[in-house]
Amino acid sequence: MIPDTGGTPVVRGAPTYHGRLARDRDHQIFNDHFLIVTAICMLTVLNILGYLCIAAAFAVHYLFGAQTWEPMTTFALAGLGIIPLAHLMGESTEHLARRVGATWGGLLNATFGNAAEIIIGIIGLSKGLNEVVKASLTGSIIGNLLLVGGASMLVGGWKREKQSFNIAAAETAGGMLFLAVAAMLVPAIFDFSAHRLHDVDIAAHEQALSIGTSVILVLVYVLGLFFTLRTHAHIFSPDQSESPDTGGWTTRKAAIILLAASVAVAIIAELLVGSAEKMADQLGWSPVFIGVILLAIIGNAAEHSTTILLARRNDMDTVMNIVYQSSLQIALFATPLLVFLSLALHGAGFPQAHAMDLLFTPLEVVSILLAVLIVIILNLNGETNWFEGVMLLALYALLALAFFYLPAATAHG
Repeated sequence: MIPDTGGTPVVRGAPTYHGRLARDRDHQIFNDHFLIVTAICMLTVLNILGYLCIAAAFAVHYLFGAQTWEPMTTFALAGLGIIPLAHLMGESTEHLARRVGATWGGLLNATFGNAAEIIIGIIGLSKGLNEVVKASLTGSIIGNLLLVGGASMLVGGWKREKQSFNIAAAETAGGMLFLAVAAMLVPAIFDFSAHRLHDVDIAAHEQALSIGTSVILVLVYVLGLFFTLRTHAHIFSPDQSESPDTGGWTTRKAAIILLAASVAVAIIAELLVGSAEKMADQLGWSPVFIGVILLAIIGNAAEHSTTILLARRNDMDTVMNIVYQSSLQIALFATPLLVFLSLALHGAGFPQAHAMDLLFTPLEVVSILLAVLIVIILNLNGETNWFEGVMLLALYALLALAFFYLPAATAHG
């Protein structure tokens, strides 16, 4: 024992407080770097497997089309093949966004952020699978809010007391999401009331209501972009710059890759949607379950991995921005866009295409309502923890179970 100047005995060789602090910090840095490297390696392997699955999906479909197991195998392989393509579309969009500055970059991200889901929806509309398309839109919203958000909160908050994010952005996004819920509730309530009043032109009135609602949603979405990217950008992204970023891919390279990936997704989506219909018939599953759970998870797979990695690095601002904005893009932009495209496909003479309305099943409406409500309530204070993530994942599991047991006849009717 050697006394220090204050008379306090100190054990020779014992680590000091600052030494332990430095050691813990170095250990945390090592863990973070190891996690990042591991995630990059896993994503690289998954991307390679995904590209191999594309070739395998076409081989199975065209060589074994008469086999009973072909639709399920083709669906699984095509779904895995779309994942790296969706990731590539997102990456090329990000590079383009950096080149044009914050405002136009945000607009570009908003337009192409869910391009894979929109392409899958267009293929479904061309085949007359309107209910599957609407179900996939529902699944994308609840998947982003509950599955992506819940998994990110759980992983990011596991060894932390809490994580914080921009509460102003959460409040605005919450209000816009509730507007999306209203856009689903109003057509459902109108359908109920019109049937009770014996409306003889109910189909025409519901289609007109859907078109009018779509116009309002798009208008609100555009104004929301102007609000968050221009007039109040200092609140939502205080450190953003209007100066383009000259790093990363060139504009030409990013545009070519985005175009090529979009075409590839459209081709694979043809296999995916076609096999989904056959698989649902063979297994007796509801088309709504296929759309809400399976197609939605495939379309959002790239975002799942990104947000979990960001949450682990304690970047919850970006995580919640992805969760909210992806949901809003689907609800306020992709959904009305597909309504307009369904009219265009029908007018262009596609034999199976018919106009899509905004009349969702009661379970779909309730699911989105519950998802929006629990996210708004839990995020009121601008903080998250791992148990809040558990609650979001539990609600997603409950809804998935309900959709799984939803009879196919009920789904169509």
